[in-house]
Amino acid sequence: MTATTDGSTGAVTPRATSASQPLDQAGTTAWPRDAAARAIQRSTEFLLGQQDAEGWWKGDLETNVTMDAEDLLLRQFLGIRDEKTTRAAALFIRGEQRDDGTWATFFGGPGELSTTIEAYVALRLAGDAPDAPHMAKASAWIRDQGGIAASRVFTRIWLALFGWWKWDDLPELPPELIYFPKWLPLNIYDFGCWARQTIVPLTVVSAKRPVRPAPFPLDELHSDARVPNPGKPLASVGSWDGVFQRLDKALHLYRKVAPRKVRRAAMNSAARWIIERQENDGCWGGIQPPAVYSVIALHLLGYDLEHPVLKAGLASLDRFAVWREDGARMIEACQSPVWDTCLATIALADAGVPADHPQLIKAADWMLAEEIARPGDWSVRRPQLAPGGWAFEFHNDNYPDIDDTAEVILALRRVDHPDRARMENAISRGVRWTLGMQSKNNAWAAFDADNTSPFPNRLPFCDFGEVIDPPSADVTGHVVEMLAIEGKAHDPRTRRGIEWLLAEQEPDGSWLGRWGVNYVYGTGSVVPALTAAGLPGSHPALRRAVGWLESVQNDDGGWGEDLRSYRYEEWRGQGVSTASQTAWALLALLAAGERDSKAVERGVAWLAGTQRDDGSWDEPYFTGTGFPWDFSINYHLYRQVFPLTALGRYVNGEPFAGLSAKGG
Repeated sequence: MTATTDGSTGAVTPRATSASQPLDQAGTTAWPRDAAARAIQRSTEFLLGQQDAEGWWKGDLETNVTMDAEDLLLRQFLGIRDEKTTRAAALFIRGEQRDDGTWATFFGGPGELSTTIEAYVALRLAGDAPDAPHMAKASAWIRDQGGIAASRVFTRIWLALFGWWKWDDLPELPPELIYFPKWLPLNIYDFGCWARQTIVPLTVVSAKRPVRPAPFPLDELHSDARVPNPGKPLASVGSWDGVFQRLDKALHLYRKVAPRKVRRAAMNSAARWIIERQENDGCWGGIQPPAVYSVIALHLLGYDLEHPVLKAGLASLDRFAVWREDGARMIEACQSPVWDTCLATIALADAGVPADHPQLIKAADWMLAEEIARPGDWSVRRPQLAPGGWAFEFHNDNYPDIDDTAEVILALRRVDHPDRARMENAISRGVRWTLGMQSKNNAWAAFDADNTSPFPNRLPFCDFGEVIDPPSADVTGHVVEMLAIEGKAHDPRTRRGIEWLLAEQEPDGSWLGRWGVNYVYGTGSVVPALTAAGLPGSHPALRRAVGWLESVQNDDGGWGEDLRSYRYEEWRGQGVSTASQTAWALLALLAAGERDSKAVERGVAWLAGTQRDDGSWDEPYFTGTGFPWDFSINYHLYRQVFPLTALGRYVNGEPFAGLSAKGG
């Protein structure tokens, strides 16, 4: 069964999908193994053809129109908005509007208030009249949802930059935060790296409270323009919400008495912190939001737009733009070449491409050159740990991540590289660094160790997405799989990771997916790890996982899961079949020894039957996760690499079979 929603609400209506398995000329289901072999050949040719001459792969990273709206607002704030960029961004934003006048954060999802407000304001900047039908429909919906007052803090910050919202009505974020020692709650290293990179520049913006002339009023976006911010009662003083609401009031009072020298020094320290973390290509952390706020903060502190730091920063933002054939311009929140390249390498190798194939060697060369050899913010918690590992993006040396490092090592192990010493040394450093990043609870997070403070998420300022980086089952699964392949299945640290994974299994047999959607991704990440580490397919945890996957298989033979499963229990494992999620389910089932099962046969048949003539798959649905529910991602290469990996393992068997039995 799958599920659909009735319009923009969270209500769920289950429905069965129609069968769409491939048929042969006689009208019967094609033999999956033959169909899989043909699909592998086409997919391999397609994927090899997508490699850049330098050796990397990168698919578009699609999120939602807030990226495009905020890019226009930034240009308006800096006085550099031009007609060509505005027209192209507006074309993209209009194209993403839903029939009810709203904008969603993922394909097929419900309308979202803050996203709709930001898209509406961007189109106003582009010249769309407020009484145009598509605009009037959007503003009416916004008013019905509570107007600007009901939007998230980040949206109201953008509006405050132009006087559309009062700075006094926003949570306070003092720049003195930069001085908090790492042992003090709410120091900047208590925040996840993405939040930390955003919050530090925003402390400067919050202190400066700039207001640029508004090009038009936005009265139509208030439920009552006479009372744009109706008061709300404070939560009970005995609740965490009540405590932090009163803390925010105290910070507003502190603002009035903050010593000027201390505040000025704090802002200058924040500026140094920001500049020290700018990457060689001008970006910050390889992601768009910190770059945007860093540019604003430094500009407010007197850096002009021709200053090398700001010039490089603005140029880096332009590289996040994807220009489409129709003239529309989409902004990527991030770029994923390291992640895409290691996944593509794994897919091609598992599909049967020789380990010494020139394109795989070129990919390995590029990945080896991307190894990070210097300490970053992670070393605040691990000061004695030697650097090693890989990041997600082209340039992000300050924030290598554990997930990429595990998958890059798994990819390099599939390549017969001519410089064995170079590869072995890089892998050894990556393994050592990964082991050193294990958290106290015996699992692994994405970027930091022990980034689990309960306080940052309580701040009134932090009302959007995750701001901490606790360990997750999918990252821990990838690490355990890598360690097992590296002969460390019996290492005490690996065994503790395995025990954590077993304890994290959901009662129904699945695992939550933090960085992919959702229980299908988590289960597809953990089961191959546990079997690589030596657990037999008969293990009760693996039997429960197989049973759950079989129970949520769609009638058409595929698997799908909607992002609403992060919020609504009834969506767990439910959704329209997608190529990437079908592949994740198959990877788990194949690892658990289900190669000849009916569920695997039907899943393989679905992948083969939905492949396009050029060897690719189509997938408009979002199956990646930035923040569960709040920020979703459509990785355009997922639809290619994961189906090829699954089909390859179906035909060729599990890679590294038996290697995990080596000593640790």
